[in-house]
Amino acid sequence: MNLQTLKVDIPAGLVVFLVALPLCLGIALASGAPLMSGIISGIIGGIVVGFISGSQTSVSGPAAGLAAIVLASIQQLGSFEIFLLAVILAGLIQLTLGIAKMGYIADFFPSNVIKGLLAAIGIVLILKQIPHAIGYDADPEGDFSFINPMGENTFSGLFHALQFITPGAVIISLVSLIILLYWHKTPLKKLSFFPASLVVVIIGIAMSVFFQALVPSLIVSQEHMVSIPAIDISSMGSFIHIPDLSLLARSDIWTVAVTLAIVASLETLLNLEAVDKLDPHKRHSPPNKELIAQGFGNILAGFIGGIPLTSVIVRSSVNIQTGNKTKLSAIFHGILLLLSVLLLAPVMNMIPLASLAAILLVTGYKLANIDLFRSMFKKGIEQFIPFLGTVLAIVFTDLLIGVLVGLAISIAFLMISNFRNPYIKQNYTLHVGEVMRLELPNQVTFLNKASIKETLYEIPENMYVVIDATSSDYIDHDIIEIIEDFKMTIAPERNILINVLGQKSKYQLKDHVQFVNVLGKDKRDGLSPKAILHLLIKGNERFVAGEMSKKDFSKQVEITSKQQNPMCVIIGCIDSRTTPEILFDTGLGDILTIRIAGNIITKEIIGSIEIACSKLGAKLIVVKAHSHCGAVTLAMNDINEFSMGSITSKIKLVAQKIGSYPLKHDDSDVKAIERVARQNAIEGVQEIISLSPYLSEKISRGELGIVSAYHDISTGEVQFDALMIGTQADTSIT
Repeated sequence: MNLQTLKVDIPAGLVVFLVALPLCLGIALASGAPLMSGIISGIIGGIVVGFISGSQTSVSGPAAGLAAIVLASIQQLGSFEIFLLAVILAGLIQLTLGIAKMGYIADFFPSNVIKGLLAAIGIVLILKQIPHAIGYDADPEGDFSFINPMGENTFSGLFHALQFITPGAVIISLVSLIILLYWHKTPLKKLSFFPASLVVVIIGIAMSVFFQALVPSLIVSQEHMVSIPAIDISSMGSFIHIPDLSLLARSDIWTVAVTLAIVASLETLLNLEAVDKLDPHKRHSPPNKELIAQGFGNILAGFIGGIPLTSVIVRSSVNIQTGNKTKLSAIFHGILLLLSVLLLAPVMNMIPLASLAAILLVTGYKLANIDLFRSMFKKGIEQFIPFLGTVLAIVFTDLLIGVLVGLAISIAFLMISNFRNPYIKQNYTLHVGEVMRLELPNQVTFLNKASIKETLYEIPENMYVVIDATSSDYIDHDIIEIIEDFKMTIAPERNILINVLGQKSKYQLKDHVQFVNVLGKDKRDGLSPKAILHLLIKGNERFVAGEMSKKDFSKQVEITSKQQNPMCVIIGCIDSRTTPEILFDTGLGDILTIRIAGNIITKEIIGSIEIACSKLGAKLIVVKAHSHCGAVTLAMNDINEFSMGSITSKIKLVAQKIGSYPLKHDDSDVKAIERVARQNAIEGVQEIISLSPYLSEKISRGELGIVSAYHDISTGEVQFDALMIGTQADTSIT
């Protein structure tokens, strides 16, 4: 707390107090409790809970969501005094929940439900405050239920209110709305200690006095004003209630206490989560500390005649929108509630409900603004439907039921998603053949049974299948049975080789491996140069897409230590960032790699290629250039230090041949360097053919293929030129 926070917290607390005062009275009235019980809970929620709570934005007090439970409980127990004992017990239960660190419960409610809660409260505020804004106050402030005690619902009550318009109240609410909506466009917005909401209340009082003195037709009667009952300080002791401990044996009291504790705790935790989302500073409110604070608050409320309290979204959102910085605003609002009933009742009773309705209408609009609905819709049906379901359920029932409906819808979508997509399915072509990989999720339940069974039983003959359970902590017994049946019966009958990896010892199963992704001699000899190029292209597509095949390198090391059957040899540059094995998603030993600056061709390089093709069996030669090549850049900038001259001079000849040397030293330099890099790879292909009679003859007979390539290091994509095989270039793949 410092001068800067005081400048905004005190005005924010004042505005929250002005909004909370009629709500406390209205909720007490709707609960069938004494009017002062609502004020008492508001005072406790502000001062006691505000002091203990770890939240800087939450404001506590009597909650509209508990009104129906309180009303029914008072009638069930027989008197308000007996009900207060249940409130004390509920507070003790909340205190216990906080100490037991049960506040994490709110984390199980998804964000779309919490945002639905905020939007729904905004809509309910608008619907409930319109009658007050036009001067119809039959429904008490704080009644947020869809069905009111008169038997009307929110919408019928709204239409009914239109028949009882009070002109003076309409004028006050319209002027108030204009001030609230346009205050930020005036120079006065810089006065943080004088917020628009406070201006609205002052002007509302002034207009009411003006109408009463000079415009009788626009007089706003006392029934449309805040109404605080007169309290005699000398009689304050009458509000203290010492519980009758002999009643603790009554089971119905404990039933009410447990119900109040559960509902109040859930509402508090949900409101706390929602308030944290509204907080512009995104501070985290400790939920366990909040339960402890609410427990102390309800224990005290039970002793001195207050109704149950929770963290309340309406007051908290007003607090945030008024710009509060610390929890001092909540504490100050509680102090003002105390002073209002002791000293300020005559002044408070001059505030038109229409002014407060305007503040709450703007608050409701900010909570349920159209941008929130748009953003949720753009996130997809899985996010939007639970959000919308929460909104509608809260509007037509109450907060807790609405949130539970939203949670149920979210769980339904989760189950549907889990049923449809119980695994990651990936098909790719490797040198061993067509491989299907199924990666199971962390939890595999019976809900996944139908989808996994259908997928496995539809796998065609002669496939290679990998079922990867390395990330699975739990696999349902039904799923294990399906995999075992497929592995032992279906797969052998269809000539399907299957690897089952990652099975845990608790299932009394071991990994089942029937094939390893290592290129054998027979498989390599059966591949044509064109087929090998196709494998490289597909492997690079997987690399670019981030969908690389999973490899068991330990087994590949074991096998390749005894034999090697490379399918191609790649001549690349030393600074091409990544190795061809990664770039083309191949296994150990599938590719022979020669790296030299600028991927230039020398007699030694030719000799290495001849060994790769004649002795080791490689059937494709790739000369691969890349973007941002250091060797080409050095050559184009005439840098020939140490022994690099032989390399740069060769590259420079290529540049001169295509007219890209010397550089122009302008924006075209980068493009020129890239052109030279590409052409240098093409020239490398021609050099290999011209300098090696052996390789040239193998290429002309179609036994060997050769191709140039260009690797864009910014995207990872490799582009191939025409494949030289036989007597002509083949462009059918590239």
